[in-house]
Amino acid sequence: MYYSYRDVMQFIEEEDVKFIRLAFVDIAGIQKNISIMPSELKRAFTDGIAFDASSIYGFGDEVSSDLFLRPEPQTLEILPWRPSQGRVARMFCNIFNSDGTPFELDSRRLLKLAVDRAKAKGFSFNFGAEFEFYLFKRDENGSPTKIPYDNAGYMDIAPEDKGEDVRREICFTLLNMDIMPESSHHEMGPGQNEIDFKYSDAMTSADNAITFKTVVSSVCNMNGLCADFSPKPLADKSGSGLHINMSVKSADGNDHFRPMLAGVLRHIKEMTAFMNPCEESYARLGKDKAPKYITWSRENRSQLVRIPAAKGEYRRIELRSPDPMINPYVAYTLLINAAMDGIENELQPPEPVNVNLYTAAPEITEALELLPQSYSQAAEIARNSEFIKSSIPLGFLR
Repeated sequence: MYYSYRDVMQFIEEEDVKFIRLAFVDIAGIQKNISIMPSELKRAFTDGIAFDASSIYGFGDEVSSDLFLRPEPQTLEILPWRPSQGRVARMFCNIFNSDGTPFELDSRRLLKLAVDRAKAKGFSFNFGAEFEFYLFKRDENGSPTKIPYDNAGYMDIAPEDKGEDVRREICFTLLNMDIMPESSHHEMGPGQNEIDFKYSDAMTSADNAITFKTVVSSVCNMNGLCADFSPKPLADKSGSGLHINMSVKSADGNDHFRPMLAGVLRHIKEMTAFMNPCEESYARLGKDKAPKYITWSRENRSQLVRIPAAKGEYRRIELRSPDPMINPYVAYTLLINAAMDGIENELQPPEPVNVNLYTAAPEITEALELLPQSYSQAAEIARNSEFIKSSIPLGFLR
């Protein structure tokens, strides 16, 4: 890692870096960037590099459109799929207004604030992500299609699983960027794949999630394929989820696992618009191992929250409702704040629902609370939520 302007400049000279991408995300979590030459780095660190915010989704209009990017030097990484001569590096940036104040819709800053508030009270949270996505073929003009790359099923192997080599290339690229994949395999749908990440702190995990989608899209494009992260790309096949694993550590050494779980369950309806941020998200929920009831249980994949069979540092909750369209900085901010609400108020979760909710009798399911059934319903709940208003600006609603 590189922590100062001098360190960055030395690295760039030694590694023959000719372009630096200053990266940030819009309110939807879609990565954007400006490329600068090494000669502009000093200005980037001191004054920031200006860009037209009115052209970025959700960032405002033409009346007050100048925002500035200042890079975080510790996020410097070489992009290994770019040329080895005249290399390209990337740094994530903080976003500022023209008067030097932080931009309120900088979601990376919001996560920093949530992490710092929790740390001040003696708590830290780790996250791990399980990304599902589809590989589709491109047509003769290079445009994406909805034709799956293969017709393999869950954890199949080659030759049925044609994505094996692509996943391996993705994993090697991630390793070259100091991102540790934990496992990868073919998923249930035709052309559907999953890659899981090793646990890390909240900011690193969110940065890695953004980087992951860029790596997958780039590697797939180089292989003549299209990566699709939408939650339900094929109406009659499995949807793609982004299962979020979350754990808590405390300075007092006490066990705050159950209050953390209780806080997440308490606020999940209010958070759903940000965990499932498009209308298509709701076509996935309730089908093919995607939850729709606000319940939890141990090891049970029909639940909203599953407690995996793990001990020690691997003890965690697995939230199964989110999908890959989330802004991870916003999602992790809300989850930390919900967990802290549970911990500070010593909440306890309801009793677990130890049944298969996909086959359970109506007399069981009719008594259970549902997640929002559409984006409009989820957004309305969020707009009326004091918890959401105290956590993030409502400008993040799409």
